[in-house]
Amino acid sequence: MDALRNEIIYTIDDIYALPDGERAELIDGQIYYMAPPSRTHQMLVSKLNQLIANYIDSNNGGCEVFPAPFAVFPNKDSTSYVEPDLSVICDPGLLDEKGCHGAPDWVIEIVSPSSKSMDYFRKLFLYRACGVREYWIVDPAKQLVTAYQLDNETVEHYSFGEDIPVAIWEGFSIKLI
Repeated sequence: MDALRNEIIYTIDDIYALPDGERAELIDGQIYYMAPPSRTHQMLVSKLNQLIANYIDSNNGGCEVFPAPFAVFPNKDSTSYVEPDLSVICDPGLLDEKGCHGAPDWVIEIVSPSSKSMDYFRKLFLYRACGVREYWIVDPAKQLVTAYQLDNETVEHYSFGEDIPVAIWEGFSIKLI
């Protein structure tokens, strides 16, 4: 009982007080430090960002795509702060110079060995609870994409090389090779 009462609840102020170069995320008052991304991770982020940005530009879309590090404050409180690998935001009212205040429409996380439980559990729960419409978990080791449509509670699994439909935009799909 005493351990629970003495548990420290961190806030966004604690994230901003981290030493320069140290990256962490905050979920429900708990800090989770982030390891530097691998080359494969960065290559996937870059390619996905390019494909999504090109789609938005060619369709005169009002959405924007932001690669990490980009701050997302998913809740109205100060106990959660994440930096998704890619965030697609279609409501410009959620954006300011600090980042996104509320749920992005689409979030993509690239799994690394150190982030599996974060991506598959903690972040899935957080993104579902805050109102993210679509959430992809890209696992380069398994060459698998798990695509959650959180607004209608469905999940599909796709192998790299398959067309993966983007639920928030009808007629758009992505193929990872």
